Amino acid sequence: MISFENDYTTGAHPQILKRLVETNFECLSGYGTDKYCESARNKIKIACDCEKADVEFLTGGTQTNAMIISTMLQDHEGVIAAETGHVSVHEAGAIEYTGHKVLEIPHKNGKIPPHILDNYLANFYADDNHEHMVFPGMVYLSHPTEYGTLYTKKELEEIAAICHTYRIPLYLDGARLGYGLMSNASDMALKDIARICDVFYIGGTKVGALCGEAVVFTKENKPKHFMTSIKKRGALLAKGRLLGIQFDTLFTDDLYFRISRHAIDMAESMKKIFVDHKYPFYLESSTNQQFIILDNMQMDKLKQQIAFSFWEKLDDTHTVVRFATSWSTTEEDLDALKAAL
Repeated sequence: MISFENDYTTGAHPQILKRLVETNFECLSGYGTDKYCESARNKIKIACDCEKADVEFLTGGTQTNAMIISTMLQDHEGVIAAETGHVSVHEAGAIEYTGHKVLEIPHKNGKIPPHILDNYLANFYADDNHEHMVFPGMVYLSHPTEYGTLYTKKELEEIAAICHTYRIPLYLDGARLGYGLMSNASDMALKDIARICDVFYIGGTKVGALCGEAVVFTKENKPKHFMTSIKKRGALLAKGRLLGIQFDTLFTDDLYFRISRHAIDMAESMKKIFVDHKYPFYLESSTNQQFIILDNMQMDKLKQQIAFSFWEKLDDTHTVVRFATSWSTTEEDLDALKAAL
């Protein structure tokens, strides 16, 4: 069985495993205070061109989203997200569990259009009853989005300007950030993300690490006693070295960007295979996630040989499915897909 089910079905990049083995018997302090975490923080600051950034490491995306949102919001505030946003749909109510509502607004191919956000905020404060409502206290975006689409630099700057007008932070979920930055359609570098956003995270789990995400607070805005809050929520890893070593490796010799580019190259080759076999696309994606329309009989037959993800029903006889490449996708994987099609 060849898998394009997601971008975290395999373990970790060999260079990460090598470094974990090499450092295994070193005695290091815990909770992210070791030398590898510090080295990784410094390398990420340099990559972001943001010396004043505060960088913290967490184990997974859901924990990271819940931590950032719950510690940066006041108790009367919620977080604005697209109806398709990860915190809206696929995090099992983790945000609501912290006591903060996800305020869903319309999207276009997974993206929040700036004018929709501006109208939502203007209408909220124009409502004479808004004191009885959950206040919008943050804007959440994912880049790439859940549909593999990308914000342009102009769109992100427009959204940030709206956030600044209403004095709320802009938070970018970067679970697949490497794949977004290395896309052929991207007009942003990591330093642009750091400049525009108030807080974001660099995903490791889906981009070559065993686990881990690097949170970057860019405006000297890290919540007070953040480590204490992480521990209070059960998300503090005692062996913080495991995260530090991984990110230190990913940000050495541009490994993070090189393996992200590999996934994009594999995705472009995969798109050509689908085009050559006349399989229709649900939408245009320039990242590692490709969304294909299959009739249900095709889908049932293909999944006997190839693993992929159900995304949504299109109609009674057709389904939208997702094929994802990753840092570990090989030419042999693509050959197997071609043969199965």
